[in-house]
Amino acid sequence: MKSICFAVLGAFSVVASSLLHAQETQRITITGSATPQAPSVSGFGDTPLQRAPFSATVIDQRALQDAGISSLADITRLDAGITDAYNAPGYISQLAVRGFTLDNRFNFRRDGLPINAETVIGQANKQRLEVLKGTSGLQAGTSAPGGLVNFVVKRPRERVREASVSWAQDGTLETAFDVGAREGGIGWRINADGARLDPQTKNARGHRWLAAGAVDACVGNTFVEAEVEASRQSQPSVPGFSLLGSRLPNANDIDPRVNLNNQAWSLPVVFAGRTGSLRVTHALVDNAERQIELVAHGMRQQLKNDDRIAFPFGCSVEEAFDRYCSDGSFDYYDFRSDDERRTSDALDLAIKGRAQLGGLTHRFNAGVLFTRYVARFGRQAFNFVGSGTIDGRAVVPADPTLTDENTNRDERSTELHLQDMVPLGARWSLWAGLRHTRLDRESVRTDGSRATQYSQSFTTPWIALSHALTAQTQAYVSAGQGIESDVAPNRARYVNAGEALPALKSRQVELGVKHASEPFDWRLAAFDIRRPATGDFHAGDGAAALDDCSDDDPCLRRTDGTASHRGIEAEAEWRAGDFSLRGSTMLLRARRGGSSNAAVNGLQPTNVPTRSLKLQAAYNVAAVQGLALIGFVTHEGRRRVVPDNSVSTPGWTRIDLGARFTQRVGEQTLVWRLGVDNATDRRAWQEAPYQFGHAYLYPLAPRTLHASLALRL
Repeated sequence: MKSICFAVLGAFSVVASSLLHAQETQRITITGSATPQAPSVSGFGDTPLQRAPFSATVIDQRALQDAGISSLADITRLDAGITDAYNAPGYISQLAVRGFTLDNRFNFRRDGLPINAETVIGQANKQRLEVLKGTSGLQAGTSAPGGLVNFVVKRPRERVREASVSWAQDGTLETAFDVGAREGGIGWRINADGARLDPQTKNARGHRWLAAGAVDACVGNTFVEAEVEASRQSQPSVPGFSLLGSRLPNANDIDPRVNLNNQAWSLPVVFAGRTGSLRVTHALVDNAERQIELVAHGMRQQLKNDDRIAFPFGCSVEEAFDRYCSDGSFDYYDFRSDDERRTSDALDLAIKGRAQLGGLTHRFNAGVLFTRYVARFGRQAFNFVGSGTIDGRAVVPADPTLTDENTNRDERSTELHLQDMVPLGARWSLWAGLRHTRLDRESVRTDGSRATQYSQSFTTPWIALSHALTAQTQAYVSAGQGIESDVAPNRARYVNAGEALPALKSRQVELGVKHASEPFDWRLAAFDIRRPATGDFHAGDGAAALDDCSDDDPCLRRTDGTASHRGIEAEAEWRAGDFSLRGSTMLLRARRGGSSNAAVNGLQPTNVPTRSLKLQAAYNVAAVQGLALIGFVTHEGRRRVVPDNSVSTPGWTRIDLGARFTQRVGEQTLVWRLGVDNATDRRAWQEAPYQFGHAYLYPLAPRTLHASLALRL
């Protein structure tokens, strides 16, 4: 029996050799999802992504560095299927995939295990980001239907010695180092990062740091991996602008550097986290006919947040609570929720590998995932303190009185999962999976009121059929389901307050074609996602009640019609000598339908662009060895601002430019990077999130310079 350690060490050698080759040739190629293996979050192991019957994007660390990306929110520049969804600077990053906003509690993974993303997730110790698109019931017990984001942690390899320093306008400075080695069968790696945050946005200075370590070791046929990470970011967040009465303000009249959270008493938002994991892989069988492994993978994540802001919300003088006043003023609130604590535990026990059964070869992954989530909060402040203005000059007093209750939550789930891929001859393959979830949830206000408790069980299947049209081209069709689980709002005006709603089962069908060759890769996918929608209704007569649910007119929350997202995604990557070009586009038709309230049928969701185009180009300058020029073009179409679709933001296009110079100095390698984001200083509304029952507007960031230097030994 061959030891699993030899396979792992061999993989490390291949990675190290490819990196050395890249340094010697000093070339750059724009790459996105064209990677050798499928995302680890998919559960199909080492299957080449080009042969996998689903859509995914893989973004490695080098691509992030070349684009000057240091936060999760900015990956929207690299893939057309990923767009912004309330990405307030200095706050939690929120993404939408295929038009559906991902749930930060349920749609994020770390090395394949579920984590809570209601925090700032540091990138210094992440090897790559994986975005799996479409309904994710095969990979997650509950999740929004857009897809999953998985962070892959850096692991030990043969030898790593790298330090870097970077700068971004106005005065953000960041330093980092990455060191590691493998000695006598034991590998180790340490990452550290520290930054002084000083963006062009006013009154938004802060700082962050991250420290992480990983070790691994071979013990016979067993491979053991352990890693830990600690991080902290403290920075004032930036609230959005809004409609001025019924008018969409002209983005050219707004200074994107203004921070409306600029009171003398404003405190930074603090995100602190600690995460640790242990994975043990034991090879049971490893021969020509069978390869079977047992894997135990556990993780704990502990988060502590202090959420504070001088928060603009509504216009009471005009009785409009979803926008600002016509004259540019708004209501100010002092919001504080300190010492928020969230703990997530996960343990996955699986058996996976390759075996013969019934005359067919099965590549399988079967197991059970146990998860637990605990959220504990104190009382919070949300107090009216006066009026502000969009020029950011108003001064209002503080009121930190804790006047409102928060909600504590407990959740446990057990998920049985099975995935299998069976080749059917030389060209056909059958892919199938099933996940059965048992869910138990409880919540209660911090004063002991409004307690809820419910349990649900559901099963989500997924199936796909792929066909190799040629050695380079494959077509596939897939169908799958996903689940979201929720309760009716636990408020007095709802007659079913706190009751569990029927599980919202989303469904997706996808047709795709993929082609991979030496000079040219392309991928085309058509998808149709249908998700049940919910609505509020008069409890008495069943007629729809949009904005008039009140204690005097009690309401009923129930499912009502569907949200349908149909679209086409296309990606292409072309390499010709010193030039490479990658582009992706998404055309999306998102509509509400089937509602008993005819007024909402046919409406589009807010903050979802009708089209998206992302281009990245690179040119290796032959006359200057080691110099590469890089360009990025991002285009997004209009977005609806309010649910009734009466106001929309125009589409916009942004251009980013960069250069990378790789220099050999003896045994050392220096990598210089220089870039300018929004090179034309374009003014536009980047996104229009409808959040907390309020329409917000976020402008494109102004023209921003950034530079970095990395030293590799």
